Amino acid sequence: MKLQTAQKRNLRVFVTTAMLAAVAGVLMSFEVSLPMMPVFYKLDFSDVPAIIGTFAYGPVSGISIELIKLVIKLILSGTNSAFVGELANVIGIVFFIFPIWLVYRGMGRTRRAAKASLAVSVPVRVAFSCLVNAFITLPMYAAAYGTTIDGVVLMVSSFNSSITNLGTFIILATIPFNLVKGILNCFIGYVLYTRLDHVHAFGVKKAEAPAAPATKGAAA
Repeated sequence: MKLQTAQKRNLRVFVTTAMLAAVAGVLMSFEVSLPMMPVFYKLDFSDVPAIIGTFAYGPVSGISIELIKLVIKLILSGTNSAFVGELANVIGIVFFIFPIWLVYRGMGRTRRAAKASLAVSVPVRVAFSCLVNAFITLPMYAAAYGTTIDGVVLMVSSFNSSITNLGTFIILATIPFNLVKGILNCFIGYVLYTRLDHVHAFGVKKAEAPAAPATKGAAA
């Protein structure tokens, strides 16, 4: 009986993760440009399924969703960043999924824990994005397009004249973009997960509190 129950749960996790990954891949293909942002910074909501999967089944599900969605996106629409953006996404998975899961599990997997985990994840991911842009993404963009980092910054300055160097690029483009994307994805992910979890869509019911012991004076 226990083996059958475990097999059913594993099948549910596999199927649900695959469905969420498919949704994430499609969502990633619908990108929206933001004003005053470089062309390779586009808003999408593909992190929402990964947030739901992480809360429901843990980091393996969340990471799987993130990786599969990148493959689906490349198949459906290719790349507009010479694969640099996709590489940054792969690197960023660790700094996105694990902070969520560690805080969520550590605080007891409650709704309050979910809120706290997302609140921690956003600044962690923003900080990570700043480092990746400065030391990995922008140098790779420069190499891919046969220019220098200053050349990439100059390309970006056509969208925002206040961006004149790497520092202003990080402050005026990287930080606000990742804040907006992180907050929106986390908010939507939390709302959808709590609604689905309320109807036990993931097959995991909250443990009921044990009944209070009967008092000696209680009527028979």
